[in-house]
Amino acid sequence: MNTPEELRALVESYLADLALTPEVGGLDASMRYALEGGGKRVRPVLCLATAEAAGADPEAALPAAAALELVHSFSLVHDDLPALDDDEVRRGRPSTWAAHGEAVAILAGDALLAEALRLALSYPSPAVARELVQATLGMIGGQYLDITGGEQNLAALHRLKTGCLFSASVACALWVAEVPEGEQKPWRAFADEVGLLFQIVDDILDEDGYLLERGADGARALADETAERAQARLAEVDADTSVLAGIVTGLAARTS
Repeated sequence: MNTPEELRALVESYLADLALTPEVGGLDASMRYALEGGGKRVRPVLCLATAEAAGADPEAALPAAAALELVHSFSLVHDDLPALDDDEVRRGRPSTWAAHGEAVAILAGDALLAEALRLALSYPSPAVARELVQATLGMIGGQYLDITGGEQNLAALHRLKTGCLFSASVACALWVAEVPEGEQKPWRAFADEVGLLFQIVDDILDEDGYLLERGADGARALADETAERAQARLAEVDADTSVLAGIVTGLAARTS
C-alpha cells in the first residue's frame, strides 16, 4: 500500500504533466497558477487511497483524482472573485483574479471545470463523470446558499459546499475499482464523515463556522466524535483501509 505522501507525489506528477486547454494558448498560465497554489491535495489523495484499498491500481484512478482537484481549484478561483468573497489573497499569495485579472480568472475557472469533465469522461463507464457532476452541482448549490443566506443549518450547508466533493473523492474511486453499487454503502458513509471532519477542523483553524456555533471545546469534541465515526465506518469495510485510517487521523490532528 502506498503512503499518503507517495500518493500525493503521484498526483503532483500527474498534474504537472497534464496538458491544460491545448486548444487555447495562454490561458494555461492562469490555470496552472490556480493549481499550484499550495494545496495539500487532500481530495485526490483520498481518491487514490480509496481506489487502492478497493483493489485497484492507484494510477488507474489518477484521471479521476486530478479531475477532483481541478474542480476544487475551479471553485476557489471563482469563490475569490470580487462578485463573491472578494479575496485578494489565497494561501499567502495573490488570488488568481488578483494576479491575472478578473476576466481571465473567470475563464480559468471555467476551463478548469471543463478539463475536469474531460478527464472524468476518459473512463469507459460514465459513472465517474456522473459522480463528479453531481458533486459539483451540490458544491455550487452550497456556495449559493452561503452567499444568499438561504440555509441557516450549518451542517446542511457544509454537506453541500464541502461534503459533496469529499463524497465524490471516495465514490469516483469506487467506480474506478469497479466496486458493485450494492457494496458501496459503508464506503460512502465513511466519505460523509470525512467531509464533515475536514470542515469542522477547518472552522476550528479559521475560528469560524462550527467554532463560533459551539465554542472551541464543543467544536473540538465534535471533530473527535466525527473522526471516531469515520474510523468505525472503515471498520465495516472488508478491505485493508489502514492508509485511509491514517488519513482520518491526520485530518483530525491538522494544524494548518
